[in-house]
Parts: sequence; C-alpha cells; structure tokens
Amino acid sequence: MSNQKFYNCAKQVFTSRTDEHTANLIAKTLINSKYENISPSLLSNLNSRTTHLLLSNPRIPASSCLRLFKLLQRVPQKPNLESHITLTLRLFGVRRFAEAKNILNSAVVYGNLPEIAPLVGKSCVEPKLKIKFFDMLFRVYADNRKFYEGLEVFEYMVSNGFDIDNRSCMVYLIAFKKCNQFDSLYRFFQRMVECNVTINVYSMTLMIDVLCKRNEVEKAKKLMDSLVSKGIKPNTYTYNSLIDVYVKKLDLEGVEEIVGAMEKAGVEFNVATYTLLIELKGRNGKVEDAEKVFEKMTEKGLAADVHIYTSIISLHCKIGDMKRAFALFDELVEKGLTPNAHTYGSLIHGVCKAGKMEAAKMLLEEMQRKGIDVNRVIFNTLMDGYCKQGMIDEAWRLQGVMERKGLEPDVYAYNIIAHGLCKLNQFEEAKRVLFSMVDKGVALNTVAYTTLINIYSKEGNFSEAIRMFDEMEKSEEKPNIVTYNSLIDGYCKKGKIKEARMLRKKMESNGLLPDVYTYTSLVHGKCIIGDIDEAMKVFQEMGAKNLMPNVITFTALISGLSKEGRSDEAFKLYDEMIELGIIPDDTVYSSLVGSLHGNEPLSLK
Repeated sequence: MSNQKFYNCAKQVFTSRTDEHTANLIAKTLINSKYENISPSLLSNLNSRTTHLLLSNPRIPASSCLRLFKLLQRVPQKPNLESHITLTLRLFGVRRFAEAKNILNSAVVYGNLPEIAPLVGKSCVEPKLKIKFFDMLFRVYADNRKFYEGLEVFEYMVSNGFDIDNRSCMVYLIAFKKCNQFDSLYRFFQRMVECNVTINVYSMTLMIDVLCKRNEVEKAKKLMDSLVSKGIKPNTYTYNSLIDVYVKKLDLEGVEEIVGAMEKAGVEFNVATYTLLIELKGRNGKVEDAEKVFEKMTEKGLAADVHIYTSIISLHCKIGDMKRAFALFDELVEKGLTPNAHTYGSLIHGVCKAGKMEAAKMLLEEMQRKGIDVNRVIFNTLMDGYCKQGMIDEAWRLQGVMERKGLEPDVYAYNIIAHGLCKLNQFEEAKRVLFSMVDKGVALNTVAYTTLINIYSKEGNFSEAIRMFDEMEKSEEKPNIVTYNSLIDGYCKKGKIKEARMLRKKMESNGLLPDVYTYTSLVHGKCIIGDIDEAMKVFQEMGAKNLMPNVITFTALISGLSKEGRSDEAFKLYDEMIELGIIPDDTVYSSLVGSLHGNEPLSLK
C-alpha cells in the first residue's frame, strides 16, 4: 500500500471514530436533557455526519433533537438538507406536525425532490410516515408558491402508488388561485381527476367559481354535470357561483335555470343566494320583486345581514323612495346590525338625488360620530349633490376636506366640479379645473373630454372642439353618443347644418344611433336657418324610429313654424304635444301668440 493511500484510509477511520465519539458525548447530555452542559466548542466543531448521527439517534427524544437543531442554526456550520429531513421525520414519528412543517419550510430552500426523495427513501421510518412526509412536502411547496416542485412531488406520489390527500390538493389549487394562475389550476384539477384523486364538493366549487369569474360559464356547467354524474353533489356555494355570473350578465334565463336546478336538487338558498336574486331584480328595475325576495328570505327564517339590507336600501334610494329606505335603515339598527360606509353611502346618494343637502350633511356627521370612514365615493356623491343645487362653494369646501384626509381627487371629482361650474355658466373656470387635473397627472376620461368639447362648442370655438375630439379618438377614451351630441348641438346652434349632418353620419358609421337629443339639435338647427320643411322631415323621422320628442323638440319646431306664420301647423303640434302629456313652457305660448298677431316669437336659448 502506498503512503498516500495509507494516509487517506487512516484519516477516514480516525475522522469516523472522532465523529462517533463527539456524537456519543453530546448524546449522553441530550438524553439527560442537560442542554446547558453542551460545550460550545463541541457545537462549533460539529460536521454534517455528526449532526446526522445525533438527529437520527432513537435514544435521544425528538424534543431534544429539535432543541439541538435550533442551537445549530445559530452556529456557522448550519444543518444541511439531510439534517432537515432527518429531524422532520423524527417529529413526524411523535406527531409534532406543526414543528415538522416549519423545519420542512426551511428544507425546501436547500433542495428539491431529486435531493430529498433519496434521503427519505434510505430512512428507517415506516411507510405511512413516508407518505405523510411527501404529502406535507407537497403542501409546503404550495405554500411557498413553488408550483413546479410541488407538481414533481405530486407525480412522484402517483408513480409510487401513494394515497393522495385531496385536502393537500385543495391547498395547491388555492395557491394557484391566489397567484391568478388559472390555466395551471384547471390543468392540475384535470390531473387530479385523471389520477383518481377524490374530488369533493369543495374542490369542485373552487373550480366552478374560478371558471365563472373568468366568464367561462358553459365550461363550468359542463364540469359540474360531469362531476354530478360521478356522484359529487353541488352545494349552495357551487350554485351561487353560477348565479353570480348570470346576475352580472343580467341573464334572467340563466339565473332561473340554476335556481330551478337548486330547487330540484333540494339545495337550500342561503343569504348570499337571496342577495344575488335581489341584485338581479334591482338591476332590472323591479324593486317590488326585490322586496318580495327579501320577504321570502325572512319567512324562511334566514337572518338578513348588513349587506342584504344595504342592497335593498340602495334600490329604494335609486328610485327615490327615501321613506322606505330609512324605514329599512331603522329596522337594520333595531336588529343590532351595524350600518357600514356602503349603507350610509346609499342613503346619502338618495337624499342628494332628492336635493336634500341638509339631510346629507346630517348623515355625514352621523358617520363621523360613529367612526365610519368617509370614502372617496361618498365625497364625490356629496360634491355632486351640492353642484346640482348650484352650491359650488360647498363642493369646493368638501374637496378641501377630502384632500386633508389624504384622498386625492380623482377624475370623477374633477368632472363633478367642472359640470357644476358649467351649470353656472362659469366655462372658463370649468376649463381651468380640468386642465389643472391633467397637470396633476390625472388623465381626461370620456366625461372630461365631452365637457371640454361641449364648452368649446357653446363658445363657437369649433377648431378647439374638433382638436379635443380628434385627441379623444386617438386615446383609449372613445367618443360616446353624448360627445357627438355636444358637438352636433354646437354646430346646429351656429347654423352649421352641413357639419352637423356629416358628424351624424360619422357617428352612425361608428355604430352609434342618433337619439332624441341628436334629432332635437337637428330640428332646432333647421329652424334656426329657416328650413322648416326639412325640420318637419327630421321630426317625422323621429316618429319612424320610435323616438319620443321632448319639450325642447316641440318648442323648437313650434317656434320655427310660428316665425314663418304657419300658425295652423304650430297649433296642431301644440295639440299633439298636450296629447302626449308634455307640458309646454313659456316659449311655446309666446310663439303661438306671436304667430296669431304677426309678432316675432321668442328665440330659443
């Protein structure tokens, strides 16, 4: 034997004996649970082999091994992957699963399945514990968003014939959902089905809910039917996911189909089901039907929560039935429920809509007394209410309060102020507000662009109006019917009928149909230039399109006919107006009187 070989062999034997000696010394101390007697020099000189000998020693209690492991984490020579796995398996053996999971969470930083599996394989633990180990490893990878590694563990378990816990698969599915990895989620669910992993109502509901939120409702229904055929029964939450997507689409037939399936299967509605049905009725303007659903729910003995009360209060506020809204609010409080910001927001919206700003102020003060945060939506609602009442100073004051609370005004707040200023004919100030908004980095939206186009059109500054219109078309904010009407109305009032007609054609080519305001502007424009016969044709076209003329349409045409001395036709239109239940204004009467006496009628503003 050469000198070098002898040296290496001797070194290996000596080191091995030294490791075992060191391990035995520490083991005696640990067995006696005297941690304080462990020499720091011994700990600092521990290598991976000595650590493994200690952690795998069955005579040392698992709790003592855990204490040792924590001590070793503080020294330079920290435990390696094998040490992590060895201790995890020891803790599994004494059913200390939470602590085992903590150790395993650290282990996944050091290695993946190819390194971990052999270490578990060579351990002497019973097969049941090995299965539990890989099940927990699968969960740990899911918790750490290591999806590829988790899938490796899943496939390893499948290939080795291990029983797979569907609860662990649920953890993996939820992790995918939280990370918005919906395609991967669906693929893994399909893999679960292929591998005969038990699919229960919870994993089915999660998958149905994800598909519904992605608007893949037919795929969701097909999946549910497939699983039902395998004996898995949907629960209330499963059906609610499908109802929710149909409610959002205002698909009454779809809702009725799912509700019918629930009733046929004998699945009881819960408060969330009734809340969705109330929302559907409300969005279709059927408040009475929504009330019936609410009554049916209470008859079933289900206690309404603050969310369902808020939903139905909101519906009554939208139709202006504030008496019923406040009665429901009182009922809510009497039942011991606490109204939230959305509840108060609905009431404030209702009273602002009714022009009762003092009541809105009282509700706001009540919110503040109860410590309920006033959100941006409520501030905007109040500002809008004040602006509609011409109380622009109060709106400005509220914007200041909003800013002091750390809520920067959004595009909606600026639009509200600008619209309020326009109502007071303060056009320059309205433009200043919107341009200052842009300077602060808030982009113009459709309403803001339309407001500016409307202002420039009223001023007759069509070059600026068109510039804004062109800028809008190039942006993500496309012109809507109100935008087109603003510019068409501006052209018509200045007698620029040709330009108005061209804009109407452009609007129609973009898929927007003229409404009553478009036609009214065109009628008025024709009357302004004295082309009454053409104005009558446009008026008759409205009827052919099933569009009801409003008071402004009739006033413009009656005024135009009167100015031309065509009093018989003017009075005939007046009679038609009365039959339709449209109340004439002073301009109509002045025009009719003028036509009889040959006086020039009042012009429309």
